Amino acid sequence: MLGGVRLSASKRGREEGEKPFWISFSDLMSALMVLFLVAMSVALLAVTKKVSQEEQEDRERKEAIAHLMQQVSKVVSQKEFEGVRVIGNTIDFGPRGRFEREGQNTLSVPQRALVRQFTPKLLSELRDSDAGKHWFKRAVVEGYASQTGKYLFNLNLSLERSERVICELLRAPEAGETAMSDEDRKLIATKFFVGGASFNSLRATADDSRRIEFKLEFKTRQERRDELESPPPPVDEAALAQALDPNERCPIFSR
Repeated sequence: MLGGVRLSASKRGREEGEKPFWISFSDLMSALMVLFLVAMSVALLAVTKKVSQEEQEDRERKEAIAHLMQQVSKVVSQKEFEGVRVIGNTIDFGPRGRFEREGQNTLSVPQRALVRQFTPKLLSELRDSDAGKHWFKRAVVEGYASQTGKYLFNLNLSLERSERVICELLRAPEAGETAMSDEDRKLIATKFFVGGASFNSLRATADDSRRIEFKLEFKTRQERRDELESPPPPVDEAALAQALDPNERCPIFSR
């Protein structure tokens, strides 16, 4: 019996030593598949969340800009601005923004009154709206010329017409005129830019082509993100002070 017991113990020890240490191949593949599915689920969730955030930012940006332009449309619907239109992100001054003759680079008295009355109300909307606070990039004053005459002459003329609008908005008020606020003039000096279109965007007639427009430009999501991460350099106070100097003459007058 002792011999039988010793034989049984020896056999049992060999069997236990021969049992495999690793899990089976099928179990290993099942575990890897589960791990893969978990990793894919986490990755898809992260990507979906990022896309959803971007879509939400795009939607908020578009809604803010649309609301701003609706408010500007309400401003131009006032009787004093009859004839002015909002087309997309552009303020078209219509017949009231036309230049009366070829080669004219000065604003008429009605044009001067119009831009000085309208611009402060536009700036008020830009300051008070979400689009103005977070998304507004700049306003480009576009001057247009008809196709009559030489191209280079008209190109220069369109620039002068744009420049004249900026000069008009920054100049010191004349007797009997309402002065624009310092806040408005600072915003114009830093956010309003000259643009010259010459033959671009011609209208049906030469008279309609000789005009001025304000085009509002807004930041992209990336530009807004970059601005938050790396704020732009401070405004050059010396240059700003010179631009706002009431004795500063428009370059067109200085020639």
